[in-house]
Amino acid sequence: MKEFIYGKNVVKEAINANKNIFQLLLSANNKELIDLAKAKHFNYKILDNKELNKLVDGLHQGAIAEVESYQYYSLQNIIDGARKNNPLVIILDGLEDPHNLGAIIRTSEAAGVDGIIIPKRRSVGVNNTVAKVSTGALEYVKVSEVTNLNNAIAELKKNGYWIVGAEIGDKSQDFREVKYDMPVALVVGSEGKGISRLVLENCDYIVRIPMFGHVNSLNASVSCAILIYEIIKYRKD
Repeated sequence: MKEFIYGKNVVKEAINANKNIFQLLLSANNKELIDLAKAKHFNYKILDNKELNKLVDGLHQGAIAEVESYQYYSLQNIIDGARKNNPLVIILDGLEDPHNLGAIIRTSEAAGVDGIIIPKRRSVGVNNTVAKVSTGALEYVKVSEVTNLNNAIAELKKNGYWIVGAEIGDKSQDFREVKYDMPVALVVGSEGKGISRLVLENCDYIVRIPMFGHVNSLNASVSCAILIYEIIKYRKD
């Protein structure tokens, strides 16, 4: 299947990654992308903004590419391709907002996360909004879509991963108290319901981020970013 991705950074990274682009549609003033397309030997077509506006419902910045729909990685591919020393993967349990997924992909790329695992059902998948919010990071992050998260967790445990769930509750501990010098699979739950019961029961650690204001929760992508960088910080200390 084909889909449109759009935005200068998104299209730029698709070109740099030599993604299979069926159509490259640019505005005449997009000189950087035109020059890059020429250098990379991509065919492109110049359209005015009125024509571009008809193709996508969003801020395209004069850059649209028609590409093959995102091809998910297998869980085994993520496990096999992970770093040998203390790998880190992210498990997203029922995330529904594409903006959150895109932001988590962007953070994961910046932090060198080895992969992201999402369920096939009751979860947002990779789409053009996710690609836009990731600002091109999607080209460099492995995302696996699995049928059953608990089966995926069992497979990760077989490969030496410890499962760390982010959830506020009686059994949770301050996220700064855990020693992260081990292979970690960090679980972040849905925006409204958090981590599902069975997934939570399969977590080895349950951690919380202390709250000091009147609101007792953080955006899922913000929580994920804080925890990712705490894990990195601990390993570098």
